[in-house]
Amino acid sequence: MASSDRQNEEICNDLQPGDLIEIFRPAYQHWALYLGDGYVINVAPMEENTVASFSSAKSVFSRKALVKMQLLKDVVGNDTYKVNNKYDDKYTPLPAEDIIQRAEILIGQEICYDLLGNNCEHFVTLLRYGEGVSDQANRAISAIGFVTAAAGAFSLLGIFQNKSRQGQY
Repeated sequence: MASSDRQNEEICNDLQPGDLIEIFRPAYQHWALYLGDGYVINVAPMEENTVASFSSAKSVFSRKALVKMQLLKDVVGNDTYKVNNKYDDKYTPLPAEDIIQRAEILIGQEICYDLLGNNCEHFVTLLRYGEGVSDQANRAISAIGFVTAAAGAFSLLGIFQNKSRQGQY
């Protein structure tokens, strides 16, 4: 058994049903919710009636996703992961049996997917807390807002510079 497999098994033994699992992909984090017995629930984007791998960067731009129950080790693959119940200070977790019951109803369902408004982190936090939240999406929205504001400012500067060269100011 490889050491990373052993490490994943050891971490898996410490997991509690309802825990949020943060999986570190090369360009982003994927989220799953631990169900127990080595299984998680997560969403997998769909592209033209097929389920895409979350390791594919273009998969995050899908508009539909399939709710899947899978072995944690299969979802993680060669990536690393950790338990990250980071919102527990802000939101009260639902009882584990309620989380699992809500999750099981959704397995196999097709849902709407939106990178900024309804992504994998929103999905698992909705199950755990009854609130869909995503710091990852909030950071992206803030970055987009900053870039938009900066582009607007540079555009205005360009207009002022052109008008001042023309002697209009």
